Amino acid sequence: MDLGLTGRRAAVAAASSGLGFATARALAAEGVQVAVCSRDRERIEKAAADIGENAHPIVADVGTPEGAVAFVEEAQRLLGGVDILVTNAGGPPPGGFDDIDVEAYRAALDLNLMSVVAMCKAAVPAMRERKWGRVLAITSISVRQPIGGLILSNTARAGATGFLKTLALEVARDGVTVNSLLPGSHATDRLRRLHGGDLSKAAAAVPMGRVGDPDDFGACAVFLCSEHARFVTGAAIPVDGGAYLGLL
Repeated sequence: MDLGLTGRRAAVAAASSGLGFATARALAAEGVQVAVCSRDRERIEKAAADIGENAHPIVADVGTPEGAVAFVEEAQRLLGGVDILVTNAGGPPPGGFDDIDVEAYRAALDLNLMSVVAMCKAAVPAMRERKWGRVLAITSISVRQPIGGLILSNTARAGATGFLKTLALEVARDGVTVNSLLPGSHATDRLRRLHGGDLSKAAAAVPMGRVGDPDDFGACAVFLCSEHARFVTGAAIPVDGGAYLGLL
């Protein structure tokens, strides 16, 4: 299936590994020129080399609004513009209500909410002018079903989801779609850290009996960026092997 993406330009945040890397690699395989970022030069240059000639590494920290804007602006400079924006960032530290100080919420909001807002402010106006654009946020299944011990992530990502839904309504007539994917348990470095390297317990909690493959996640992400998904906007779609138990 031709996804109609050849020649498009994408900025994929936090793409040195995990779901960001898988999404960037899947876009590049469809002929998209992809700018990818990480705080670590060595890691992002290796990731770009692994993706191939369509990948362009940028050193940027999207954990702050300023760093998030700098990433998009550098991607626009390198690629001549950005048609597809994939927002993504690592998760804040684990902990519950009793464990987390108030100040920790500010850093979590910068990381998982304000970075999304900042990247969209930098990228979306030009998309609206061109009458074509895709914004795809990688968030978490926790926005529908909060995860115990991750109060910072649950809080910040829920706020990002509210922002994205509102943005989707405002730019829908301009040919710009705004969606988010809500990953459950995937075989990423973060999940391994949270589970001490043993993913068997995480797999047991998934109806399919296994954790997700990041490459399968990347395929879902690319479809939402494609021409075939042009009538899908404002959606927050679980990619979790059935772990989300709600009806809606």
